Amino acid sequence: MLDINLIRKDFPILKRQVNGKPLVYFDNAATSQTPQQVIDVIVDYYSNYNANIHRGVHALSQEATDKYEAARHTIQNHFNAKKAQEIIFTSGTTHAINLVANGFSKLINQDDELIVSALEHHSNIVPWQMLCEKTGAKLKVIPMTLEGELDMEAYTALLSEKTKLVFVNHISNALGTINPIKTIINQAHNFGAAVLIDGAQACPHIKPDVQALDVDFYVTSAHKICGPTGVGMLYGKEEWLNKMEPYQGGGEMIDQVTFEKTTYAGLPHKFEAGTPNICGGIAFGAALDYMNAIGFDKIATYEKELLDYGTEKLLEIEGLKIYGTSNNKTSVISFNLEGIHPYDVGTLLDKMGIAVRTGHHCAQPIMSFYNIPGTIRASFAFYNTKAEIDALVSGVKKAKMMLS
Repeated sequence: MLDINLIRKDFPILKRQVNGKPLVYFDNAATSQTPQQVIDVIVDYYSNYNANIHRGVHALSQEATDKYEAARHTIQNHFNAKKAQEIIFTSGTTHAINLVANGFSKLINQDDELIVSALEHHSNIVPWQMLCEKTGAKLKVIPMTLEGELDMEAYTALLSEKTKLVFVNHISNALGTINPIKTIINQAHNFGAAVLIDGAQACPHIKPDVQALDVDFYVTSAHKICGPTGVGMLYGKEEWLNKMEPYQGGGEMIDQVTFEKTTYAGLPHKFEAGTPNICGGIAFGAALDYMNAIGFDKIATYEKELLDYGTEKLLEIEGLKIYGTSNNKTSVISFNLEGIHPYDVGTLLDKMGIAVRTGHHCAQPIMSFYNIPGTIRASFAFYNTKAEIDALVSGVKKAKMMLS
């Protein structure tokens, strides 16, 4: 069991008040909060060894380089990548997806087909649409069910020898559905297609093993996993990364530069042009260390308790409907109150110190499927409590009474 009171002491922001009320933070699917242990790493970097990396012979540069590359190894070990050079630092999940989409621009032809799921965040839709516009390839969509799950029979029917890329999120940010990515990967590989998995919503709850999944690309953001904003990761199999052209040109990603020709550096530097978010990368590693010290199995068990408790209590409210009712989901509850706009509910909850997300959650196709403008999304983390869920339920009841 987790010692929730002890864990909550690690997060200074949980002590603050909003509108005179204790903060209840249920917007974890957008960004998680940061523990003091990671904050201390950030302060330590800027206080004691702030310097550019890989280019200096002086002590500060060498220390920063060592800690940055140690963080890469931490990330490699966490995701069980075969080699550290298969871990590319990015500014986040969106950057990582765009990097891969750009890298495939010369590997995709007019007659090729790409497959995306109906559950995707816009960041895992728009870059592929742009790639199709450049290449003439066709984009096909795995449909979803009313429960918020993927139609796997339809997916099987979409696959063919023309399929070159499949991209699916591990967990839906809008509904919390955990997708059967191992099956999706295996079936795509039967047709020689590569697979990219958007793990931004999964990594706070699940510890992915990229070798066991046999996934070609896996992407995530540190700020979902108790780390800082502005840094993320692309895992890519070495063979694919070697085939892809660099996403950006500049310093660090070169081998030799003349005015006649430039040759590129090897992995991972080939895809890491310019001065990176050094502090962010180091803090990313520290955040993974923090969560691994707690234990992902313990986190998953506790968050399942929160999900079950929150679902039961919210459904006791007349006129409340939950979207995303898969039996295989994580601690996200998307819901609406009949006849009331989600924005209005979210605004009133904020007055009570309760932070939820309202709107389409960068997943407009999902909202179109349900024919709704958006939802109220409460997303729980391992530092949340059942008492906070009680406060949410009470707040929703008050909002309903005021807005009906």
